[in-house]
Amino acid sequence: MKLSRLIGDLKALLFTLPAMIPLTLFWFIPLGYVIYLSFMEWDFMSPDKTFVGLDNYRYLLDNPDFYDSLRVTLLFCAGSVLPIMAVGLALAALLSRKRRGGAVYRTLIFSPWVTPTVAVSIVWSWIYEPEVGLANTLLRLFGLEGVRWLEDPNWALIGILLVTIWKSAGWSMIFYLVAIGNVPPDYLEAAELDGANGWRKFRRVTLPLISPTTFFLFVVLTISALQAYDQINVLTQGGPAGSTRTILYFYYLSAFDSYQIGEASSVAILLIAGCVLLSLLSFWIGRRTVHYA
Repeated sequence: MKLSRLIGDLKALLFTLPAMIPLTLFWFIPLGYVIYLSFMEWDFMSPDKTFVGLDNYRYLLDNPDFYDSLRVTLLFCAGSVLPIMAVGLALAALLSRKRRGGAVYRTLIFSPWVTPTVAVSIVWSWIYEPEVGLANTLLRLFGLEGVRWLEDPNWALIGILLVTIWKSAGWSMIFYLVAIGNVPPDYLEAAELDGANGWRKFRRVTLPLISPTTFFLFVVLTISALQAYDQINVLTQGGPAGSTRTILYFYYLSAFDSYQIGEASSVAILLIAGCVLLSLLSFWIGRRTVHYA
C-alpha cells in the first residue's frame, strides 16, 4: 500500500513538474528577490545594497502620498468593477435573446477587449482633446460646456474610468452570455407558470443562478483594477496633481523615477499581499453567499 501510494505521488510530481518549472523561474524566484529587495536600500545603479530592515515599510506607512495613491486605487476599483459588471450584464441580457445580427453585435462589443490598452488609450486621448475632441463636441451639441477631461483633477479619474469600462464591458458580457445560456429553461417556464413577468424571472431566477459568474467577475476585475497601469500612463501619467496616481503607478514612480528600489519593492509586496487577502476574503464570502445551480 505504501509503495503504491509512493508511486502515485511520484506520478503526480512528474505531471506537475513541467508546470512548476516555469512557475518557479518566473514567479517564485522573482517574488523572493523582490521580498529581499524590500528590506534593502538600493538606487538601481550602485552595486552595493544596504540592509535597512523594515524601514522601507515604515516610510511607506508614514508617507501621505502612499495613502493618496491608496485612496485613488480604491476609488478606481469601486468606479470600474461594478459598472463593468452592470454594463456587461445588461448587454448580455439584451443579446441573449435570439435576434438577427446578434453575433455581429457581440463581436463589435467584445472587440475593445482584444485591442491593446495602449492603442485604445491613444485613441481616447484624441477623443478627450478639449477643443476638437469628440467628447466635448458631443457635449456642445447638447448645449453643455466642454470639459478638460485629462487636465482637470475633478475629471481625470472619471475619464480613465470611462476608458476602462468601455474596454472591459464586452469581456464581462461574454461570461454573462454563457451563464445566462446555461440557466435551465425548466426553471424559467415554472416561474412563468407562476405568473412571473420578464423582469421577475430575471431577478428571481436568472440572477441567483448566475451568481457564481458574478462572483468570479468581481474577484478577477478587482484584481485587474488594482493592477491598472497602461491607460493611466498613456492618458495622465498619474496626474494632474496626483488625482489618477494609483498604487501601481506609485510603485512605477518610486522604482523608475526616483530609483528607490527598496521602497518600490515594499509597495509591490503590499500590493501582492492586498490581492491575496482580497482573493481569500472574496472566496470566504462567496462560499457563504453564492448559490450554485
